[in-house]
Amino acid sequence: MSAHQNLRILFADDEKSLQEFMRSELPRLGHEVTVCADGRAAVKALEKNFFDAAILDLRMPGLTGIEVLGQLKQIAPETEAVVMTGHASMETAIEAVRLGAFDYITKPCKLTEIEAVLNKVAEKRDLKHKNLALQSRVQAAEGPSVLVGDSAAMKGVHRLIGTVAPTESTVLILGETGTGKELAARTLYQQSKRKDMPFVPVNCGALSENLVESELFGHRKGSFTSADRDHKGLFEVANGGTLFLDEVGELNKNIQVKLLRFLESGEIRRVGETEPFRTDVRILCATNCDLRTMIREDQFREDLYFRINTFEIRLPPLRERRADIPDLARHLLARAARRPVDQVANLLTPEAVDALLEHDWPGNVRELLNVMEHAYIIAGGKTITPEDLPHHLRGGAGPATLPLKHPLESSLQAGDARSRWITSSASWTSTAATSPPPPPSSASSSRPSIIS
Repeated sequence: MSAHQNLRILFADDEKSLQEFMRSELPRLGHEVTVCADGRAAVKALEKNFFDAAILDLRMPGLTGIEVLGQLKQIAPETEAVVMTGHASMETAIEAVRLGAFDYITKPCKLTEIEAVLNKVAEKRDLKHKNLALQSRVQAAEGPSVLVGDSAAMKGVHRLIGTVAPTESTVLILGETGTGKELAARTLYQQSKRKDMPFVPVNCGALSENLVESELFGHRKGSFTSADRDHKGLFEVANGGTLFLDEVGELNKNIQVKLLRFLESGEIRRVGETEPFRTDVRILCATNCDLRTMIREDQFREDLYFRINTFEIRLPPLRERRADIPDLARHLLARAARRPVDQVANLLTPEAVDALLEHDWPGNVRELLNVMEHAYIIAGGKTITPEDLPHHLRGGAGPATLPLKHPLESSLQAGDARSRWITSSASWTSTAATSPPPPPSSASSSRPSIIS
């Protein structure tokens, strides 16, 4: 059984033989089990820790299974209840299902019957986690997410992604702001064995310092002042899938320790709980910071750095892959126009492409996206000339740009890009629709996504 199917189970029954049986057999199925001898002990356990499922005998001293079920729905509503009953109390078991029990098992029961019910609980839990992660996959609904680029630098990135994606290794993605680190993480996820499970991105720099632990690892009701209910952390939401920690260098030292513990043991602990539990998550990290410098300045743990840096992918800035600019511009123009690429590919004039190639792009692909949206709106959905580009791309005053690291290489790249643009534009023109594109519209529809 894979780790994401493992369950935390509470078993409550006053029969000692059944207690010992569950204490030995459930772990053999890959589950964690807490055994209670009566209903009151079961309620106390539910108040202290989170469980995926609670198997309750209907007839117990102190509190009956029905009474425990009623309290469970109040203090741990996300825990699935399974009641055990003899044939003589079938009506009570059916009543328990009406009160919210997930299922019931009749005594005497076989281990295979218990396993079948627990598999259904695991399937329902995984479905919940997928639904919770749907918002993070909005970009996929807007269109295919692709890393665009055929330059030598990007070919190296594609090769490394193709090599590491099918593994379970942790990956650190490095690059300047706007180079497409989240898109690289999504590409890794889409080519991995976990592609049908959740992908959960989180910007570590945007998390409140007071709530970051709760957001990542979850909390129990009452664990702090505003904790009025149990909360699943993002590690649980991503269970079975991939968690992308963007701007990982923003995490404080306390959270770095907890992340290191997970990477070493596979275990996390909710705020307010005493017992850790396992979760099956692949971690991808990204940052635009120099983590080695942060280590020297005692701002980032060196042991964590080595854990998250099993594989390192460096995304080149746009000024170092100018040959990709024309193709990127086409795709980003299609995103701005909310139309297929072949319907907008011939809108950029050679002069406009020249202006794009001359710019140094301090904001990288994200800046290019904004420029394409600006130009499309100014041109009214028609042919884009240099006059339709932002002022600082037309030789006027504007934001300071970064100096080229290799002027000759960049000049050669730009010349190669112009040649490719002329060839590809001729191809696009011969296949594009003859009708002029409509003016820009605010209506949403499917569009390709290049960077987020």
